[in-house]
Amino acid sequence: MIDTPLPADLLARFAAIVGERNALTDPDLVEPYLHEPRDLFHGRTGMVLRPGSTDEVAAIMRLASETRTTIVPQGGNTGLVGGQSPRSPREIVVSLSRMDKVRAVDPVGRTLTVEAGVVLKRVQEAADAAGLFFPLSLGSEGSCQIGGNLSSNAGGTGVLAYGNSRDLCLGVEAVLASGEIFHGLRRLKKDNRGYDLRHLFIGGEGTLGIITAAVLKLFPKPAGREVAYVGLASPEAALQLLRHAERLAGPQLSAFELMPRIGMEFTLRHRQGARDPLQTPHAWYVLIEISSSRSAEDARDTLEAVLTEGFEAGVVDDAVPAKSLAEANAFWAMREELSWAQKPEGGSIKHDVAVPVALVPEFLAKADRAVAEAMPGARVVAFGHLGDGNIHYNISQPVGADTAAFLARWHEMNVIVHGIVASMDGTFSAEHGIGQLKRDELAASKRGPEIELMRRIKAAFDPDDILNPGKLV
Repeated sequence: MIDTPLPADLLARFAAIVGERNALTDPDLVEPYLHEPRDLFHGRTGMVLRPGSTDEVAAIMRLASETRTTIVPQGGNTGLVGGQSPRSPREIVVSLSRMDKVRAVDPVGRTLTVEAGVVLKRVQEAADAAGLFFPLSLGSEGSCQIGGNLSSNAGGTGVLAYGNSRDLCLGVEAVLASGEIFHGLRRLKKDNRGYDLRHLFIGGEGTLGIITAAVLKLFPKPAGREVAYVGLASPEAALQLLRHAERLAGPQLSAFELMPRIGMEFTLRHRQGARDPLQTPHAWYVLIEISSSRSAEDARDTLEAVLTEGFEAGVVDDAVPAKSLAEANAFWAMREELSWAQKPEGGSIKHDVAVPVALVPEFLAKADRAVAEAMPGARVVAFGHLGDGNIHYNISQPVGADTAAFLARWHEMNVIVHGIVASMDGTFSAEHGIGQLKRDELAASKRGPEIELMRRIKAAFDPDDILNPGKLV
């Protein structure tokens, strides 16, 4: 990687596009754009540009194409695999944070057109103000931006009922490496005119173009939402409960989250005011949510039927339905803070994997045995979206271990866990993306012509490799 800084006259040309106030070179102002949540990657950049319009993004890319300057698009900087991190002072970060307008709301067609820098929480609020519902929900929703969500095809807790970000987007506007604008802001649910190019930008991690706006699908607000915290003996019991819930609730089953006791203990230990929803400890927990389009009573009755059948089948040991919205939010907070609660426990080696739903218990058992054999005393915190097979299989360091020495074994533990995942025809990247962290593993895992086809697509969209190079492919 060449570390020679970009020429001052070139930086001045880029700065002129967005104005001096929005062209950052001061180290203190640039620093927030260089750190990502896990601190695995500390970026380096020659400048941060903050365009305020699609035309400015297009002008940036025209100049970048002319001068072969590398551009790294960045949203809320909440990504976990280094896809948003610049790697050299010869790379320029383009932050979409100023492009934060809600362009249009169509309550009849149930769509919302927003710019890429709109924070996910604001998207949810705009939908709510229109009497509708946007189901994408992430722990970082107060800071992540919709452009980044789409670029990484973010998942979250609503995938079971509503799908990934890809499923929630009807159209995108994007700027290509050449500076051309892809005008794809369509509100149509049916459009069969050839290749659906939006899907290349969604999940493309900014390597094919910079998403500048999107048309999002909205849904009717649930008339009733009921949440319960359930204690169980094993992942096998949780899987059986899922089958009961799917049969009784059907599309009303909007979330089914699996959590281990150790994760609960971490949260109780480190989050002030946290309390165990159940009176006695259980080896595993499920957070189950039922959303009804008919009424609160319908949601409540459905949840009661699921829990009753679970008790009668012997798969539920204890359960408590939320008695209020505040209590439901408290239950969700226990789930959402599982990742945060691992930090005070020392180093954590993360895995974002998915296997077929029916194989989740087998995967957990095999992975736990393999990790225990390789690293005695390691503490596995495996949790996630059982309904779609996506498990965040995180390994916290043994008590008293040296953190640096533990984290030095990251690749070794990845090989162990991902090998088990591969044997089950699963994936080592379920919802966090590829970025820098998993790029080489992606290339090694693709069969037949897959990776070569991806590289050809990259070359067709970005022949000079100036858009987010070194990421994804």
